[in-house]
Amino acid sequence: MSLANRVKSRRDALRLTQTEAAAKAGIRQQSWASIEDGSTKKPRNIISIARALECDAGWLMMGDNIQPIHDINTKKLPLISYVQAGNLVHSVPITDCDGEFEYILTDQALSQSAFALKIEGDSMEPDFKSGDVIIVDPEIKPHPGEFIVAANNEREATFKKYRPTHIDANGNEHFELIPLNSDYPTLSSENTPLMIIGTMIEHRIYRRKR
Repeated sequence: MSLANRVKSRRDALRLTQTEAAAKAGIRQQSWASIEDGSTKKPRNIISIARALECDAGWLMMGDNIQPIHDINTKKLPLISYVQAGNLVHSVPITDCDGEFEYILTDQALSQSAFALKIEGDSMEPDFKSGDVIIVDPEIKPHPGEFIVAANNEREATFKKYRPTHIDANGNEHFELIPLNSDYPTLSSENTPLMIIGTMIEHRIYRRKR
C-alpha cells in the first residue's frame, strides 16, 4: 500500500472529506488531493497530516504498525467563536457555551482552558488573515508585543497586539490593543473597559486568498 492509499484509507475510516481533513492538518485541500492522487510523495506537513488522521507519521510514510494519535502526546482543543470567547471573561466554562464544537489537535503543553479561535475580519492583516486559526491559553500572561484575545463589557472578543502603558495610582495596569491594519483604531483600557482572555501561543495559516 502506498502513501496515497494509506492517507485515503485513514481519511475514509474517519469519515472525513478532503476539505475537512486538510483543515485539521492546516493545509489546503489542493495539497491534500495531490497526496491522495500520488503527485506528492514526501509531504512537508506529514506530522500535522498524521495528527489529522489520528495515526503515526511513520506508518503513513513507511507502512509500519499504526499508532494511536494519543501516543504522540497530542490533545484536542475546541475551536470556538468570538462570541463564545467573549463569554470566557465572565468565567463561563467553554463546555457551557452554546453550540457544538469543532476540534483541532496540538502537541503543545497547554492549560486545560486553552482553546482555538478562527480569525474573522481584516483588522490584523497582513500577518493574520480571515480563516487563519490561533491557539490561545488563558493562563499565560502576555508580554509586550505579544498577541492576545481580549473583550469588553459587552462580551465582544477581539484579537490584537498587546502593549502595556502604565500602572495607575490604584495599582491597575493599563494597556492598549493595537491592530496591525492601520485602518482600525487602537483600543485603550483607560477609555474602554478591557479584559484579557488569553495569550496567543500558536498561529496556523489554513489558507490564503489571492
